[in-house]
Amino acid sequence: MGLFERYLSVWVALAMLLGVIAGNLTPGLFQLVASFEYAQVNLVIALFIWVMIYPMMVQIDFSAIKDVTKKPKGIVLTLVVNWLIKPFTMALLGWLFFRVLFADWVDPQTATEYIAGMILLGVAPCTAMVFVWSQLTKGDANYTLVQVSINDIIMIFAFAPISALLLGVSDITVPWSTLILSVVLYVLLPLLAGVWTRKFFATKEPEKLTALLAQIKPWSVFGLLATVVLLFGFQAQTILNQPLAIVLIAIPLLLQTYGIFALTYFAGCKLHLPHNIAAPAGMVGASNFFELAVAVAISLFGLNSGAALATVVGVLVEVPVMLSLVWFANRTSHWFLRN
Repeated sequence: MGLFERYLSVWVALAMLLGVIAGNLTPGLFQLVASFEYAQVNLVIALFIWVMIYPMMVQIDFSAIKDVTKKPKGIVLTLVVNWLIKPFTMALLGWLFFRVLFADWVDPQTATEYIAGMILLGVAPCTAMVFVWSQLTKGDANYTLVQVSINDIIMIFAFAPISALLLGVSDITVPWSTLILSVVLYVLLPLLAGVWTRKFFATKEPEKLTALLAQIKPWSVFGLLATVVLLFGFQAQTILNQPLAIVLIAIPLLLQTYGIFALTYFAGCKLHLPHNIAAPAGMVGASNFFELAVAVAISLFGLNSGAALATVVGVLVEVPVMLSLVWFANRTSHWFLRN
């Protein structure tokens, strides 16, 4: 493990601080970068995420993907947690905190919007960043791809009705451009690039594939740190102007993330899953597809709404929280079957 990987949490904390400072000192620069977006997907962040997940995609062996179906328990666990548990626990926690525990600190209308933003996060399982968390826990790259792909397919059909049910509205308009573009940018294109890279070396210089992976792995960390700087830079003024609101929203989001991970991870242990399947399953359940959640929150409630703020807070807490879960998963790998 290299210097950056060993102290990744320290570098991420510094990147968060740098983003907040730079975002307040040079807001115009970050507004310019933020303007490079299409369908609520920032193209600069998309580039950095692409840099993050490309090394993992090179590791995917299509000839081995068929073997995933021989181990269906991990897939079933992921689907049950993401679609039958996670959205409803998020709604419950939102109601508990903003209708009961924090009722004296937040007006009813704002509380309703905060809860809505949390629900939208809960109904949108992660598409891109989970590849990074899987790689950091030495997850099975082929299995993670199948987990994410099946989630994306189900999301096409389940996101709108579950969101409408929990939000208590008659209909939800799914921003298809955001959903499709994100899947293409974060899954399809890097996957095709990884397949091409693997095929190229397999036919010409197979012994150099390992060397290539070693060379591009540091770029994955660079992409993660650059993404963190941009995310915190975009929201720097919000962080300083509304610190109390961010803290109040972050508390139930943290409980949800750690709770869902614990449920999935320990269920994986009880199901006798190997660690390289159980750990990514927990990461898929704990993380969120924040581009989709933000886009829907803005379309339903407005750019400056409490719902939009709640989804943004979800973005801000995800990276440090997921890194803590990566640390925990790596420290407890001995609980599981050997790969």
